[in-house]
Amino acid sequence: MKRLVILMAASGLTGLIVLAVVLVFQPTYRAELLKENGFATTVVMAAEKNLKAGMVDPKTGKKIKYWAAPMDPTYIRNEPGKSPMGMDLVPVYEEAGEEKDPSSTIRIDPITIQNMGVRLAKVTRKPLVKHIRAFGNVTYDETKIYTVNTKFNGWIEKLYVDFVGTKVKKGQPLFDIYSPELLTAQEEYLLALQQHASLSASTYPSIREGAERLLNASRTRLRYWDVTEKQIKKIERTRKTRKTVTIHSPASGVVIKKIAFTGHYVKAGIHQYEIADLSTVWVDVDIYEYELPWVREGMEAKMELSYIPGKVYYGKVLYIYPYLETKTRTAKLRLQFANPGYQLKPNMYANIYLNSVVAKDSLVIPQEAVIDSGVRKVVFVSLGKGKFQPREVELGVEGKDHEFQVLQGLSEGEKIVVSAQFMLDSESRLREAIQKMLEVRSGTTQPSTEKIKDDDLDMSDITIDDDFDMSDITMDEEPEVKGSHQYK
Repeated sequence: MKRLVILMAASGLTGLIVLAVVLVFQPTYRAELLKENGFATTVVMAAEKNLKAGMVDPKTGKKIKYWAAPMDPTYIRNEPGKSPMGMDLVPVYEEAGEEKDPSSTIRIDPITIQNMGVRLAKVTRKPLVKHIRAFGNVTYDETKIYTVNTKFNGWIEKLYVDFVGTKVKKGQPLFDIYSPELLTAQEEYLLALQQHASLSASTYPSIREGAERLLNASRTRLRYWDVTEKQIKKIERTRKTRKTVTIHSPASGVVIKKIAFTGHYVKAGIHQYEIADLSTVWVDVDIYEYELPWVREGMEAKMELSYIPGKVYYGKVLYIYPYLETKTRTAKLRLQFANPGYQLKPNMYANIYLNSVVAKDSLVIPQEAVIDSGVRKVVFVSLGKGKFQPREVELGVEGKDHEFQVLQGLSEGEKIVVSAQFMLDSESRLREAIQKMLEVRSGTTQPSTEKIKDDDLDMSDITIDDDFDMSDITMDEEPEVKGSHQYK
């Protein structure tokens, strides 16, 4: 029979509901069910013997805890009877050792556990690592950006590096510049050389020292105008001035800005080139303010680029900015990474990973095991033999791989539920509520309000008097006033 297969497959409260529906609405199959379904027979026998709460059912050998409605578990009585829906009440039995467990502890048979998909995990003790994932932007190392300018006015005669992005080496020529001031300084240097040579044999020490000071002053003037020693030596050797002076690159790197053009008039102090050394780069990272306590300068950082999959770059936290961004409420970090092959280019997007060891030895549980109501956090602990107990826990920091640090409430090695715990929580709350109702009925607890008797909650004897006639009551609308909708 299809109905019997359904009854045999159902278990627990579901089985009781199906059985009650069949018994009430399918009386033709009642005798067949009583013969073939042992549980149904047990319920009927217990009801026929008028077994009350606290009595032992001779069929099962178990003590009856109370009688409940199949469709409403909160409707409980101390003796058999009918529910408000007209269904027979079913007995709920006490389990062995149940009186020692809290009222919120539940017991589930193995088949139901398997059908619910309950999975367990152990409370483990291991190092807790705080994992921070952030978004970064590659930028220049500001300590390795060099500018090229002159300390004198002049005109660019020849340009050697003529576009942005050119790689240059330290000492490489950038442009030749003509400056009347620099030409005059060269001529003064040549005169100082001649005077020094003619007065070096003077018998007067003051004259020799004066010539020496003039030579040094003219040479120092050329050096202050960034004329190299090599160029000064060439002037000394050839005894000739040069119309133009070559300006060289101060460092190796890439030209990131260029203003110089051939024939361009140059003013003293105006930057003609900007050169960036890309052997190291910075990465600007934004993290949330609650993650700041787990970040420190010098800690290791990992970086991945979506367009270079599989490659991990290792760097360090170079600096933590001492302020927050007002609009985003984030803190800014500066990270440093080596860039030997120039694969990292400024303005690239990157994924940043920071791992901070919060505790070297800590109790850890999976995040999925926690039921967080916003007020309290609950974890279901497996006590063995199908028994589960809800336990309130105090959690600490959320670590790597979605793990929580346990500060209080659990012990190492305990088995906890990591799936289907919401169904367990519903059943636990229901049983706890029923237990409190039973305690109020038995008088073991003092409720805050006046004790309510069972009869006060029963509305089965409320009837409507025959004298109450509703035949004259209609749902018709008020008669429409004649002519009320006519135009005048």
